[in-house]
Amino acid sequence: METTASSLIGHYLSFLRSQRKLSPHTLDNYGRDLQELRALLLPAGEAQAEVDLPRTTQAQIRKCAARLHARGLDARSIARKLSAWRGFFDWMSQEIPLSANPVEGVKSPKKSKPLPKALATDDAVRLVSQGDPLRDPDSTLAACNRAMFELLYSSGLRVSELVGIDVADVREHGHESAGWIDIAEAEVTVTGKGGKKRKVPVGQAALQAITDWLPLRATLVKADGGADAHALFLSERGTRMSPRVTQLRLKAHGRALAMAGDVHPHMLRHSFASHVLQSSGDLRAVQEMLGHASISATQVYTALDFQRLAQVYDQAHPRARKGGGK
Repeated sequence: METTASSLIGHYLSFLRSQRKLSPHTLDNYGRDLQELRALLLPAGEAQAEVDLPRTTQAQIRKCAARLHARGLDARSIARKLSAWRGFFDWMSQEIPLSANPVEGVKSPKKSKPLPKALATDDAVRLVSQGDPLRDPDSTLAACNRAMFELLYSSGLRVSELVGIDVADVREHGHESAGWIDIAEAEVTVTGKGGKKRKVPVGQAALQAITDWLPLRATLVKADGGADAHALFLSERGTRMSPRVTQLRLKAHGRALAMAGDVHPHMLRHSFASHVLQSSGDLRAVQEMLGHASISATQVYTALDFQRLAQVYDQAHPRARKGGGK
C-alpha cells in the first residue's frame, strides 16, 4: 500500500464508507479532522512538504493537541479529533507495521466546568421580597411562595430539603421528620445528600415570612392528612409541597417580575453561597451551611466572587477599558 499521507487518508475514508457504512456527513468530518492532522504535522512554512504519517510519534500528537488548544478550540472538539486520529492509526496498524498507535495515552484538555448561575444581590432580594404583581399579596398562595423563596435564599437550601421541612421535629405513627423549622432558635434542620442532617441559620426576613404563612397554612391542614399534615409548606390541596411545583412557582414569579432569564431554586442556593462568601470570605462556613462533603465543591464560588470583582474592575477602573487613560 502506498504510504503517502493523501493515499492513506483516502484509503481509510474508503474503508469507513464501504465497511463501516458511515454517512457522507460523518465521512466529511473524518476527512477534515485527518487533513487538519496532516497540516498540524507539517513543518512551519513548508505547506507542500510530505508528512510521514506511519512515523508519527506520541510527542507530535501531544504538540498537535496543544496547538489546537492554543487556538481556542474547546476540550470537547479536541477530544473528538483525537478520537478520529486514534481510529485512523488503529486502522493503519492493520495495514502496515507500526510500532504503536501514537494517539494512545494522549488526553484532551480537561473540560471547563460552567460556573453556577447566581443572581446579583439586588436581583435576589427583589425576587424573594417582592410579591407577584398579578396576585393578591395577602392570598394563601402568595404567602406560601414568599415564605419558600425567602427560606431558599436565606439558608441556601436545596429544593428537596425545603419541601422536606416540617413545622416541628415529629417522630410518631411511622413518620420521622427529615427536617424542621425552629423559629425561636432562628434555624432550620434539613437532611441533605447521603442522609446527613445539618442546621442552618434562618434570617429575619425569612422568619417573618414563615410567621406570616403559618396561620394561612393552618387552614389547609387536613385532619386525616397523615404525614403531610406536618409539612411546613402545603399546596392548596393540603398536600406536602413538591419540588416540581416549587420550581414552577419560582419560575412564574421570576417572569412576573421581568427577571432576566429563567430562575430556579438552585439559583437561589448559588446566590446564597456567593453572597455570603463575598461578605465573609469564610469558605469553611459556607461549605458547612451548604452541606458540601468536600471543600472543592464550595470553591467554585470563589471563582464566582472573582468574576464579580473582575466585572466591577472592568466597569470602574479607568485603565481597564480599551483606550482608557488617553
